[in-house]
Amino acid sequence: MMTPAQRYERFLTDLKASGVRLTEQRKVIVKVLAEARDHPNADELYHRAYVLDGSVSLSTVYRTLRLLEDHGAIQRHDFDAGRARFENADTDHHDHLIDVDTGQVIEFRSERIEKLQAEIAAELGFDIVRHKLELYGRKRG
Repeated sequence: MMTPAQRYERFLTDLKASGVRLTEQRKVIVKVLAEARDHPNADELYHRAYVLDGSVSLSTVYRTLRLLEDHGAIQRHDFDAGRARFENADTDHHDHLIDVDTGQVIEFRSERIEKLQAEIAAELGFDIVRHKLELYGRKRG
């Protein structure tokens, strides 16, 4: 897994490869995204970037996210048909548990689940190429 500084440099490299100008606003957006430890949506990224540079526009956030997604640098998640959320693509495989009341996204990994998925696929004559697991729940209470 990359450090935020390494991720920032990778994002800039990906954007340069797309032929876009690396404006100061775009660099601020990339910095905020590279440092994100959660799954922010475009509005959350915009607000975080705007605090650092009041000239950042929401349209630039959307364009930057689209370019980084096209390069495979970030992953887009559409949890339960809500607003798209984004995470860095360099993280190890994990699954998500989404709190339906708060929208909080909790990352987890379970070897038991991974093993069971592989067993089920094998029983049906498949090898898993990729997968994602999203669980939606409510805190007991």
